[in-house]
Amino acid sequence: MNFNHYKVPYEVNSDYASKVAYFSMEYAVHQPLKIYSGGLGYLSGSHLRSAYELRQNMIGVGILWKYGYYDQARNPDQSLQVQWNEKLYSFLEDTGIRFQIEIHSHPVWVKALYLNPETFNCAPLFLLTTDLPENDYVSQTISHRLYDGNVATKVAQFILLGVGGAKLIDEINFHADYYHLNEAHSISAAFYLYNKYGNKLEVKKKLVFTTHTPEEAGNEKHDIFLCEKMGYFCGMPLDEVKELTSCTDDMFNHSLAAFRFAKLANGVSMLHGEVSNGMWKKYDNICDIKSITNAQDWQYWSDKVLYANLDEKDEKLFIDRKRDLKKAAIEVIADQTGKLFNPDVFTIVWARRFAGYKRADLLTRDLEKFNRLVNNKEFPVQFVWAGKPYPLDYPAISEFNYLVNLSKGYNNVAVCIGYELTLSKTLKQVSDVWLNNPRVPREASGTSGMTAAMNGSVNLSTNDGWIREFIHHGKNGFVVPLVEYEKMSVEEQDQYDLDNLYDILEKEILPMYYNDPVNWRRVVKNGMNDVRTQFDSNRMAKEYYNTLYK
Repeated sequence: MNFNHYKVPYEVNSDYASKVAYFSMEYAVHQPLKIYSGGLGYLSGSHLRSAYELRQNMIGVGILWKYGYYDQARNPDQSLQVQWNEKLYSFLEDTGIRFQIEIHSHPVWVKALYLNPETFNCAPLFLLTTDLPENDYVSQTISHRLYDGNVATKVAQFILLGVGGAKLIDEINFHADYYHLNEAHSISAAFYLYNKYGNKLEVKKKLVFTTHTPEEAGNEKHDIFLCEKMGYFCGMPLDEVKELTSCTDDMFNHSLAAFRFAKLANGVSMLHGEVSNGMWKKYDNICDIKSITNAQDWQYWSDKVLYANLDEKDEKLFIDRKRDLKKAAIEVIADQTGKLFNPDVFTIVWARRFAGYKRADLLTRDLEKFNRLVNNKEFPVQFVWAGKPYPLDYPAISEFNYLVNLSKGYNNVAVCIGYELTLSKTLKQVSDVWLNNPRVPREASGTSGMTAAMNGSVNLSTNDGWIREFIHHGKNGFVVPLVEYEKMSVEEQDQYDLDNLYDILEKEILPMYYNDPVNWRRVVKNGMNDVRTQFDSNRMAKEYYNTLYK
């Protein structure tokens, strides 16, 4: 393929003619391409798949991580082991495109590889690597590990995605109308574009920004002198950087710079849009912040047979299909853990990235209640946890290992490893309830429950992120009642949520599941229907064109 004057290799729908270059640190497009860590990647993967389905004029720009995020394995005692294994991808095409960018006053060679849209049915994706023999070893390591723990390496990764990505767009003559930054990792692109166009107004016309972090402390900040030394600002003097970004202190706030360079930004749920506006309004020169609620690609995630049984109102086939899905998933859990579950027993799954605010261990903090739940003879229960902690997040790793050790005392409690796209879908198919209990309002959106509902699972959640737009308690899911969390201590909030989750499980969900299965299936089906219409990423991809790319 000739990449000199690149255009998407399919006929573009005229409703989506604007050329968009979409920048993201991670993409969960399909299981074999392991360049993602969690929700941000799942979101960007679904976005590219919907862009392909809708025939939008969009290309993705990312980084080809040689070792991925990491491979989650086990030590001899079943505790978490982090492995860094080289990934090989014969399905990626070498574009022949090579160019240099400057990092730390040193020329670094960059090569672009290409994921053809037909390979995994997604918009074209260009992936950058510095793992080239022309580079010294330190430069090669820039594209080795997603979210590298070394600060200088991480800043270099941001430069590779932002500056390298923007330069790639010029190399292929894509002439993007919009540069969409999915999180602020790639805001260095703004400085490249500033050098190209010569003024901030021209950059602002072309830059849009999606923020995913609902608290200021969670947004990336780095020493501005380190950023300058690394070449983040494309040779711009610090005084000019501070004047241009209105960032006057010595910590460069990537998100704040993005809000000031962008024409328009968005939060990823209605609630997150409100939180973001409240959080950033104290700063001057912030662009407008809209709300575009995250979604997941129904075509990729949903079980089509289950939906066909739903649409045809065939109750017996619907029941049989869900049971068959559970049986198949139970084999995977047994293979990993030696725990052989029962497809006729109510199954709770908590699975997502391990992070403190997501509170994976919440229901175990009252062991008396937990034991009562998992040893209930009248309403038996099975419990599965899965998820990857960040490899340097030692509290999250300790939480994972605690649950592993806890699970050893029960035949009906298991902890799985390797939570990537395939296991994610498997666990959604085995689950009767998808448990989601972040501290409100710290989950910007959360999307795992969307794809759970697409596989016949019912959401049980605290009232955060996308859940506020979805759940009608007892109709299509179950949700902890909202209270004035801001007036509570962390301990009080955790106890309130724990007590309510147990009340809902023991007094509403379990009696309904076992004693009123017709009503239970009504809740399941309502969730499946509601998520298909409201939270398919085709809706989201349309909204981006109609709201951000105008």
